Amino acid sequence: MVSNSKDSTPTERGRSLGRRRLVALVGVAALLLAGLSAPAAARADGDPASDVLASQPLFLSQDAGVPPRGQAELAALLAAAQRRGYRLRAAVIASASDLGSVTELWRQPATYARFLGQELSLVAPGPLLVVMPNGYGVDDVTPAAARAVDALTAPGSRLGPATLSAVQRLAAAAGHPLPAPVLTAGGGVSSAATVPWLVFALGGAAIAAAWAASLRARPPQLGLRARGGR
Repeated sequence: MVSNSKDSTPTERGRSLGRRRLVALVGVAALLLAGLSAPAAARADGDPASDVLASQPLFLSQDAGVPPRGQAELAALLAAAQRRGYRLRAAVIASASDLGSVTELWRQPATYARFLGQELSLVAPGPLLVVMPNGYGVDDVTPAAARAVDALTAPGSRLGPATLSAVQRLAAAAGHPLPAPVLTAGGGVSSAATVPWLVFALGGAAIAAAWAASLRARPPQLGLRARGGR
């Protein structure tokens, strides 16, 4: 005897619907969370910063010690520069491991800036800033902009604030003065920095919704035992 959908019980239909919802929602969550892992995957490449800067203006080392607020300020400042026509890209390098296969350029920010600029020249040409604990490097900037950055003291462990100052000096020297980064009224992160967290939250919400749909479709085990015992 061939059964059809009309022969299925409400419980079986509920389970099937729950499974379909679960698969769909988990798939959406996986796609959302995959976007978050892209920068981390780039770190395994020969030169992680070149992979990231090919599509976005900031490469920020995971071990740079920059808190979320500082990350938000950097993102907002570089976004403001982009809007004003100054397509500056910045690489914040905190350790030799951030250089991938070119670790010999560690603590050589000027040399690495020229190297990185050559790698980006075909896909993302324009002014470039490299920040390392011992100093700065620039590429494709005016002599006045280069001198403005040379006047800054070495960042040391304060990579976030040092990068902010360098970006502002480069932009001003190039004729694109930038305002201070604008954060939310409560002192939280700006919209530019909340995007990754929003994606993560959406992914988590999708997974939670998938589990909830699965539980709603599954009848209580006590009721099943009671019916089976009759």
